[in-house]
Amino acid sequence: MEKGIHVVLAPEVLGTLWGIPITNTLITSWIVIALLVALAFAIGSRLKMTPSRFQTLFEWLVAFIYDYVAEVLESRELARRFFPLLVTLFLFIFTANLIEFTPGIGSVGFFRSWGGEFVPLFRSVNTDLNVTLALAVIAFVVIEITGIAVLGALKYGSKFINLHSPIGFIVGIIEFFSEIARLISFSFRLFGNILAGEVLILVATFFIPYAGPVPLMMFEVFVGFIQAAIFALLTLFFIKIAITPAH
Repeated sequence: MEKGIHVVLAPEVLGTLWGIPITNTLITSWIVIALLVALAFAIGSRLKMTPSRFQTLFEWLVAFIYDYVAEVLESRELARRFFPLLVTLFLFIFTANLIEFTPGIGSVGFFRSWGGEFVPLFRSVNTDLNVTLALAVIAFVVIEITGIAVLGALKYGSKFINLHSPIGFIVGIIEFFSEIARLISFSFRLFGNILAGEVLILVATFFIPYAGPVPLMMFEVFVGFIQAAIFALLTLFFIKIAITPAH
């Protein structure tokens, strides 16, 4: 059998549960969620009135991010509402990107038949377009509902339907399509960057098995952090745009 680099875009289906397909990216996403929940309980149970150095650093980091969100939204009340969502998006995406380099991800699995296709049990979460699209839909719905809730349906809709002038009407149509395009940009940016990094590491592993992947993995950890931060920051900035009245 000829050996070479095998890249699969779609996640592999391991089985079904009540008619719902269970993919290897879904299994990995459950692991990511379990890790985050365990980490939250571990940190929460160790908080003290007299903070340690680690707790002081952690509280400073949380306060810094919270103040930045409040500064962008120009409201501490809105910051209190959206801070958990933004941090959750960042932590989920970054943890999912980081766990990609855990031993067993992509290498532990089974063969469908003797000498047949190898199916990994675990796969990097954000290499599944379904996951990145779901995250994009969550961000998109939150942005639109926030704009309607803060400005009102009519005032928010006036950003896209402007009958006062021909130029205003054209600008509104462009604004409408740019709003819809966020779904594509959100999902494909994250999906494309993480998948490209995984393929690059796979190619380096094939040609230079020992020395090649190490610097690329270190770089991809940085890329994973940047992509998680970009996703959360864009969500924050788009929320700010949504609650800003049209001029």
